Amino acid sequence: MPSGPAPTVPLPSPSQRESGGAGRRLSRAPIRSLRGGADEGADDRQECDVRIGIQASYSGGFQQTAAEIRDLEAAGLDVALVSEVYTFDAVSQLGYLAAVTERVELMSAIFPLYSRTPALTAMTAAGLDYVSDGRFILGLGASGPQVIEGWHGVPYDAPLQRTREVVEICRQVWRRERLEHHGKKYEIPLPADQGTGLGKPLKLINTPVRERVPVMLAALGPKNVELAAEIAELWQPIWFQPEKSMDVWGESLAAGRAKRDPALGELQIVVGVPVAIGDDVDALHEFVRPHLALYIGGMGARGKNFYNDLAVRYGYEAEAEEVQDLYLSGKKDEAAAALPEELVRSVSLIGPEGYVAERVAAFAEAGVTTLALQPLDGSPEGRLRTVETMRRLADRAAG
Repeated sequence: MPSGPAPTVPLPSPSQRESGGAGRRLSRAPIRSLRGGADEGADDRQECDVRIGIQASYSGGFQQTAAEIRDLEAAGLDVALVSEVYTFDAVSQLGYLAAVTERVELMSAIFPLYSRTPALTAMTAAGLDYVSDGRFILGLGASGPQVIEGWHGVPYDAPLQRTREVVEICRQVWRRERLEHHGKKYEIPLPADQGTGLGKPLKLINTPVRERVPVMLAALGPKNVELAAEIAELWQPIWFQPEKSMDVWGESLAAGRAKRDPALGELQIVVGVPVAIGDDVDALHEFVRPHLALYIGGMGARGKNFYNDLAVRYGYEAEAEEVQDLYLSGKKDEAAAALPEELVRSVSLIGPEGYVAERVAAFAEAGVTTLALQPLDGSPEGRLRTVETMRRLADRAAG
């Protein structure tokens, strides 16, 4: 990775863009793509389809959420994501959604690695793929020590090694091989000196719909991202800035792809984005700030905050330190206000339709294949309008 901070790239504000759809194009810095392959020319990059996803809403009852996902599916939604932190479990909700939808893919976003045994993770993924008729994507991530040790009560150790072994075990289970795994973190069956000695290699009784359920890894750090590019079908970063993505993640992705099994196909990139489309929505950038401040300032202790580290790698070292100082001192509003304007705008899709269309094209050009929308209009009608508009803009970006 580059040793110095990423260069600052000016991001045009929506006010600089003619409102409405067509109009003059803004000049912006050239975007280097994270897409792999020998030819990374601009023409090839423009051919990529961008899929539209959305995080399942928790604002009402889950039956209401499921009904809304059905409506969004009819409007062109491609993927529905269900999160799992110290919340209700995601599995029951994904199973419910599988029963009431027909086409939309369903993704855990994410299952923490430490909260289930590898075999149970594999069984759960195979089961959700079964009830959805092959529409499930297994999203995994290490989470962090505050949740893993504070909620699950297990040590947060060796996330890289555990990730590799869990994915290996899952794929062995889905192939219906007798499960034997002798790794640094997992021994299956359990050795006699660690248990009763009665364990024996077993294989999944049922035949999975697919012997390879797609795996998405949420990853931020250089080694984690390299691992995702090596072993996963999909990768989920956070706060994706198209203009700086190569500077922050390009080297790690290239290293991972160099070891990637061609059978995995091209690495897909899933990016979450706050979205508001209109001529009078610029003020909604202020609603993005508290979330960024929470993660950069308060998600972890000093020296152990992965999100703060990412802000530093983006080139905001002084600002990240100030935000963390303010947040940990209880000054949350001041921390939000101290966030760089460029960061707030670049990781969002907020502005007139023409501006958002240009930003969707920029994300696609940088290699993003799925935009997981976080609509800032919290009403079901507003979310529906957002998905319909984004579906149209994504189709336009695909050419």
